[in-house]
Amino acid sequence: MQPSAILESALYVSDLDAAETFYGEVMGLTRIAKVDGRHVFFRCGQGVLLLFNADATRQPPKPGARLPVPPHGTTGQGHLCFAGTAEEIEDWKTRLEGAGIAIEADFEWPPFGNSSGGGRSIYFRDPSGNSLEFAEPRIWGI
Repeated sequence: MQPSAILESALYVSDLDAAETFYGEVMGLTRIAKVDGRHVFFRCGQGVLLLFNADATRQPPKPGARLPVPPHGTTGQGHLCFAGTAEEIEDWKTRLEGAGIAIEADFEWPPFGNSSGGGRSIYFRDPSGNSLEFAEPRIWGI
């Protein structure tokens, strides 16, 4: 038995307002939930991107809380990779650079594992310094 997919991914941000603007306006994701000072959530394809203020999520739920989610959080920069075709990656590169976002790396991966052959990746940062990537799914044989 194994999970069928990853439903949600989380990143921890230092400025929720800047993150909301970046992921909503630059990345074009649709916001689906927000609690000021704690989190903002976005739909991304079939999954959900959770953006948290790490300090707020380290607090245990109050007794009798409607949603007793255990404390969690991390420090430092995280990583998330979005899927894209070669054409979409080129379009994203143009869009990101047009928004003043530096592309830190742009390269072709060599074949890996069972994949039939490499694929392109571009790397950039969100306002909190998280490392973001667009890559062709074929880098993982998908």
